[in-house]
Amino acid sequence: MLSDNERISRNRQALKDAGLNAIVCALPSNVLLLAGYWPVIGTSVAVFMSSEVILLVPDDEKHLAEHSWADEIITFSTGSLTELKTLIQAVEPVLKKIGARFQNAKIGFENGPANEPVSYASMNHYGAAIKDLLHTSFSSAELTPADETLARLRAVLTPDEIERTRRACSIAEHAFANGAAKISKGMTETEIAAAFQQKLGLAETRSGGFTFCMSGENSYEAFAAFQLSRTRRVQRGDLALVHCNSHADGFWTDITRTYCIDEPDEKKQKMYDAIFAALAAAVAAIRLGVAASTVDAAAREVLTERGFGAAFKHGLGHSVGFNAIDHNAPPRLHPASTDVLETGMVFNVEPAIYIEGYGGMRHCDMVALGTNGAEILTDFQRTPADMAIIK
Repeated sequence: MLSDNERISRNRQALKDAGLNAIVCALPSNVLLLAGYWPVIGTSVAVFMSSEVILLVPDDEKHLAEHSWADEIITFSTGSLTELKTLIQAVEPVLKKIGARFQNAKIGFENGPANEPVSYASMNHYGAAIKDLLHTSFSSAELTPADETLARLRAVLTPDEIERTRRACSIAEHAFANGAAKISKGMTETEIAAAFQQKLGLAETRSGGFTFCMSGENSYEAFAAFQLSRTRRVQRGDLALVHCNSHADGFWTDITRTYCIDEPDEKKQKMYDAIFAALAAAVAAIRLGVAASTVDAAAREVLTERGFGAAFKHGLGHSVGFNAIDHNAPPRLHPASTDVLETGMVFNVEPAIYIEGYGGMRHCDMVALGTNGAEILTDFQRTPADMAIIK
């Protein structure tokens, strides 16, 4: 990877503004933010200073970490056939050597609750142990929580990070084309979800993700904090809501399309028309300096005018990029949000209608706010006509 000079410059400025000599992070998304490397199993540590970036990684991740912009990569091992060590026992001696460079310094670290995307089947989280580890390793330094600084940095992506997110969306586009072509009456929700997931992985990049399908009355439940595919078989006239969170080299997507098996009836057509009108109103409202709550209101007003206001049960969107789903990540497109849109913010826009006992419909696009306004990063299957599965 080439160095993201814009990201490095922003991180340096954030250090200066916070009065910090360094930030030390272990959560993979923050290691990606500080060093350009997305750790596989969550044991890596990034030390970001104004003059250099140091990465601590397990031996078997070194070849991946070499694509980062770290100035120095230090490896550690948790054991061999003759020795077993805990992670702390392996990392502490290495981190102490780095800590010895800091005398009477002020060090920022992760301290609060965080949403962390999954980078592998099983992940390490240092948890409370990170604070004890830093106290021991940076014994003469002052430790201070840097969560607000990190959140601000993640909220606005650099042009390079937007391009990497755009690539993740492009991979998802192929997955949606493949999946939509395979949907047919009689398939189970799990089979439909699997058809969409087939094209998320590419050999030349660390990519993958999660797909879910909720159909018929089950799709009503899609407003929950999680999605769930079941063995229900879709029938003629059903709605099939497909949700995807995919990733490419650490950058994530949040995309939903709701298909109708055969032509939609009058009620479903009104739902489609309302959702796409709300989407258009929201995108038209997205501008530099606009309150995030204003964008939410633009979509919510359309749905209310068309009789579906009470059926829109969640905020319009949230930040996407370093994470797929974090409803506390600015910009929060929500009625109570105090966030203001800035150039470089990437977020989802997901107007929806959920009718108990009937079903749910959601369309979720990803949007980047650039100097020329809103750019739709998921510019595919974006009309009601695209949603009809006719076979």
